[in-house]
Amino acid sequence: MAAIPDKLYFRIGEVSELTGIEAYVLRFWEKEFPMLRPVKSSTGHRMYRRKDVELLLEIKRLLYGEGFTIEGARKKLRTETGQQRLAFPSANREKFLAVRRELSELLDLLKRGSAAAKRGSVNKG
Repeated sequence: MAAIPDKLYFRIGEVSELTGIEAYVLRFWEKEFPMLRPVKSSTGHRMYRRKDVELLLEIKRLLYGEGFTIEGARKKLRTETGQQRLAFPSANREKFLAVRRELSELLDLLKRGSAAAKRGSVNKG
């Protein structure tokens, strides 16, 4: 594998050459690994940053070198990068639950009002 050149952005063809991964596989991995998000140029071309290329090399190592499944590699990368789902802190959780209850009550009121309005229009007709 060649060293990653000191550039800001790489086109998909350059990344394919650097990593030894076909362009269609790179595009597929973008869908499978949420942490892999190359930016798009104004013309719609994928522009990978150095960190994207490094991540692709790690994905390749996990899948081809260590035999991980895509799901297994995704989980491993999440734990290594700290991208696990975060729980609400208890104070925020209580506020969230209170707002949720109030919204449920409002929805019930709206449903009841809508049903009453429908009954009223049926009686008038």
